[in-house]
Amino acid sequence: MKKIISTDNAPAAIGPYSQANQIGNTIYVSGQLPLVPGTKEFAGEGIADQTRQSLSNAKAILQAAGFEMTDVVKVTVLLDDITDFAGMNEVYGEFSPRLILQEQPSKWRNCRLAPRSRLR
Repeated sequence: MKKIISTDNAPAAIGPYSQANQIGNTIYVSGQLPLVPGTKEFAGEGIADQTRQSLSNAKAILQAAGFEMTDVVKVTVLLDDITDFAGMNEVYGEFSPRLILQEQPSKWRNCRLAPRSRLR
């Protein structure tokens, strides 16, 4: 049975989807822009601040469902500029050392979402 997960500690979903869905012991968290909860403002201009906010949002959603960052098994990150990879990856390590990512070419390279966001 599917359970909708929602928390005020992360930005509300923008559009007709939920922050997360839980099915059994698995949770699927929707992509998190680097928006500060309650303000809908971007968390700074730099990759470190924006990564930290996106991960804080994801962490809040996970915790609302009783999960932790250490439970994460797959992450997809879309960067506006691949030269931001090292800065983004460093912040990832603050949240969980096992979340350190390996740089890989992406079919999403030309993806466009939100202006001012360094994360896609």
